[in-house]
Parts: sequence; C-alpha cells; structure tokens
Amino acid sequence: MTKVSCDTSGNILTLETSSGSYRFHAVWLRDNAADPETRSASNGQRLIAVGDIPADTRIAAASVDGASLNINFAPEGKTVVFDINWLIAHAYDRPTPDQRGWTRDDIELWDSGLMSHVPTADFTELGARGEALAQWLGDVTRYGFGKIANGPVREGALFDVVDLFGFVRETNYGRHFEVRTAVNPTNLAYTGLGLQAHTDNPYRDPVPTVQVLYCLESSAAGGENMVVDGFAAARRLRDEDPDKFSILADHAARFRFAGEEGVCLTSRRPMIELAPDGEMTGVRFNNRSLAAITDVPFDRMEEYYAAYRRLSEIIDDPAMEVTFRLDPGEAFVVDNTRVLHARKGYSGAGTRWLQGCYSDMDGLRSTLDAMRAATGREAAE
Repeated sequence: MTKVSCDTSGNILTLETSSGSYRFHAVWLRDNAADPETRSASNGQRLIAVGDIPADTRIAAASVDGASLNINFAPEGKTVVFDINWLIAHAYDRPTPDQRGWTRDDIELWDSGLMSHVPTADFTELGARGEALAQWLGDVTRYGFGKIANGPVREGALFDVVDLFGFVRETNYGRHFEVRTAVNPTNLAYTGLGLQAHTDNPYRDPVPTVQVLYCLESSAAGGENMVVDGFAAARRLRDEDPDKFSILADHAARFRFAGEEGVCLTSRRPMIELAPDGEMTGVRFNNRSLAAITDVPFDRMEEYYAAYRRLSEIIDDPAMEVTFRLDPGEAFVVDNTRVLHARKGYSGAGTRWLQGCYSDMDGLRSTLDAMRAATGREAAE
C-alpha cells in the first residue's frame, strides 16, 4: 500500500511504496507539475519560469488516490495530481555513485565476446519502421554500434540509413565522404594502411556523435572493420589503476586537423569525459589528430603519457575488439562519443569503396524514444 507523509515544514514529502521509499522537495514537485497552467499539453514544455514559483512554496496537504498523488501547494492554494509511477521513475533520492566512470543502466559494456552476436538488422525490415527498427536503435544505444545487412548497392544509400533516425551533419568533407585508395591523400583513411582504433573528428567541438560507413565495393584482401568499446577500455584502465584513469579525465588533451586549404579545426577536451557526478559521457581517442598537449602540469606530464600509453595498449588488445567484414550493401553505425572503430590493412589488389557520413545521437535517441512512447513502452532516460 502506498503511503505519503510530509515533514512539519512542508518542504519535504516522503512517498512509501512497495518498491521503496522516496523523498521529494516541495519546490521540485511544484516545478514538475503537469497541470495545464504549468506545462503545455501539446509538447510538455513549461509555461512558467522558476521565478514564477513562490520562494516559500511548501506542501499544505497530500493524499494518495489509487495510482495518483494529490498535492496542495501553499501559498498558491494550488492542487496538482501526480502519477505515482512517474514520480518513482524520476526519483532523485538515491545513493550518490561512489566511483567515477559509472555508466547508465541502458548501456552495456562489451569486449570481444560480443563477436558472436553483433547487433545486426536487415535493411528492408528497418525501412518498415516497425519493431525491427526500434530493436536495432535500442541495440545501438545499448552497445554503441550496430550493423545493417542486405542493403542496396548504390551510391548514396547511406543517406537512407541516416533517414531512419535523424539528419546528416555536413562537415568540411561535405554531406558524405569517400573511403578508398587515393594518390597523395589528405587523410590516412584514404590509404590501404591499417588504422588504430579511434573516434572520428575529435578536433571538432561538438564532435559528430554518429558515424555511418556503407560498403559499395569490397574485393581487396583484408580491410576488415573493427570496433572497440571505449567505455569498456576506460573502465578497464580505471579498475587497473584509478590514478591513470583520473589523470586522463582531469586534464584536457588537444586535437587538431589542418589537412585542407582553409581548414584548421581544433578542440580542447579530455580523452575520458565525465559528467560532474562522475558518469562517463565520452571518449576522444585519435593518435593521428592528437596535437601537442599543453594543459598538463609539468610535474605530471610523464604520468599523463604513461596513462595515455596504457589506454592505447588496452584499446589495441585483441580481447577488446569485435571484427567483421563489410560486404557490398552492408553498413555499420557507431556512437562516435563511445565506440572506437578501426580498419585492418588491405592489399592493393582488387577494390575497396565505402561511403561515410555523420549524424547525431540526439536524433537517434529521439526516434527510439518516440517509437517506444507510441507503443506504450517507457522511453529511455
């Protein structure tokens, strides 16, 4: 049975349910009221500013009515009805993470063990925009990447992939870029050399958060694609040596790209990015684009490079990688803030041609959450 009580000041409400006990502040409850005067019924956006809420807001009365909680706020004399399940889902009265580098519950870290079940979906089934798309987008969110099979072998098909969940992010490379052998290339991606696992465009701020690579030709020997979970690599570093993890998270690296006329892109971000509460939110790792590091104190620079070296060794460990070959009509999508991708070297015989472009995770998550909401499933937080 659900019970509700308030402290004598009316500032704190306690909700006791079968799933636990939760405390809420009066001002938080008032700010999150869902009545028509507070929030738009059409889009859920607030219609009031925080300054419109009385500074001395308190709870005058509260009662439970089935799955609803009725609260009367003073001094407004306003009664608001809350859905109890919504309150439980948004409760903030929980233990503070005691270790930096934690990740959300909807993220699953992985290593080479994922090789046997790479998240893959059929191009035609995704185009139907039904359960198959929701499942695949959920997998991309959970694992940070996903593969697509049985797509058309035609130029520009990668835009059909982006259309499933978002919009193309145009860069100095254009709406898309070609990945194949070139003479005097401006970027190592256009040679037959193998590439260390990396995140793309770390020199941009903000960085493109989704990359799409679509295969059109693949008769050259080698050239397998490889992905590494950057969050799992950073977590492994933390578990081995918390000090090495911290120095990479606490000091900014610098990245730079100036390989084209009129282009000089720079950024200043940590290799391991954390939210203020310690949540791991991003990894930027690209040995080719790392500029001179100047934001680490002199007496810690050797320590920083030791940590950088160890993270690089973890990323290069075959036990961390998932490898697969892209054949014509196949593609993969990566969360570029989390998953590093690489390519094995390939021979000059035969051909290898992929097209790539960038998009963003906010569009992917929006599509997923909207699909879940439309089918009555809870949206990912």
